[in-house]
Amino acid sequence: MAKNSQPIAKRCKALGISPAVMGYARKTTTRNADSKNFRKKQSEYGLQLKEKQKLKFIYGVLEKQFYGYYVEAARRQGQTGTNLLQILECRLDNVVFRLGYASTRRDARQLVNHAHFTVNGKKVNIPSYQVKAGDVIEVRERSRASAKFAKLVGADAPIVTLPGWLTRDDNNVLKGTVVRLPERSDLDFEVAEHLVVELYSK
Repeated sequence: MAKNSQPIAKRCKALGISPAVMGYARKTTTRNADSKNFRKKQSEYGLQLKEKQKLKFIYGVLEKQFYGYYVEAARRQGQTGTNLLQILECRLDNVVFRLGYASTRRDARQLVNHAHFTVNGKKVNIPSYQVKAGDVIEVRERSRASAKFAKLVGADAPIVTLPGWLTRDDNNVLKGTVVRLPERSDLDFEVAEHLVVELYSK
């Protein structure tokens, strides 16, 4: 499967994204740190393209699939841009990341591919699987003994700030629930999604 192998910090800087959004809180880049920005003002198309590239990079989605999400978002009732963000947030790999079961979305995608999770009790190994309100995402019983998940429980477990649309079981942190569909305000980064809609609407 094709993937973007460009250095994370460099790509984040180019797109104006904090590496923390990607799960890389300690990554920085000193490339061209002392240079001054003499670039010309971006064109309307350039701004639209940058916002699309930002979303594709954050969620790890390639062009064909991303355009498919746009078509689905346009088909649904409501604002196309908001619908697009909701579709991206509802990907299973993103949910695994947001629940704190993986340090990055890339890591989450690999864990889902390796079938470490169930949705409503059924094994799911498709990162793009769309979760719905009421779905229960849980680490499979056979996977819990691995070091990857063992460190998520106990007194030394990392503290995770969950978005408002997700909860974790108080008695079983390896079990999370989608309490509602995500809203625009639940994003942890800035994006002008209307520019993406304008780009595809031409």
